[in-house]
Amino acid sequence: MDSITRLAEQLGAQLHGLGAQVSTAESCTGGGIAEAITRIPGSSAWFEAGYITYSNAQKSIQLGVPAELFAQVGAVSQAVVEAMVQGAQQHSGARFAVAVSGVAGPDGGSPEKPVGTVWLAWADGERLFSQRCLFPGNRGEVRRQTVERALQGLLRLAAGENPLQG
Repeated sequence: MDSITRLAEQLGAQLHGLGAQVSTAESCTGGGIAEAITRIPGSSAWFEAGYITYSNAQKSIQLGVPAELFAQVGAVSQAVVEAMVQGAQQHSGARFAVAVSGVAGPDGGSPEKPVGTVWLAWADGERLFSQRCLFPGNRGEVRRQTVERALQGLLRLAAGENPLQG
């Protein structure tokens, strides 16, 4: 069993024990977090919804991200990913949510946001956490590391811990 499947399995056990659901809001991972979660048998008991909002327009339409944020700070930013996670929570009704937006490459990087730059956000009720990561490697490696980090953060959050620690 690979590390992502193991993390998803642990998350499922934790959420099932809490009687809680999770939703995902994904851009650069294209549904990879939701796919990992739904690999686990019985995930329908704790996986509520997955939003794949690759375009800025869909981030606004599906998740309620204010359109002006894209011009102000860009899609790969703390403000956008926090709005994404809150939108996923509000639209799905899930207690827990995770959101990601990043530059997976090989193109699209800039000096301020090089390839591998990913913003992640986690929410549990009113608690909101976000983190900027810079993952090494090619497109597939950046996406894999993003999925893994998203699941690790959800596990910590569901345990009542700070997802940014550890």
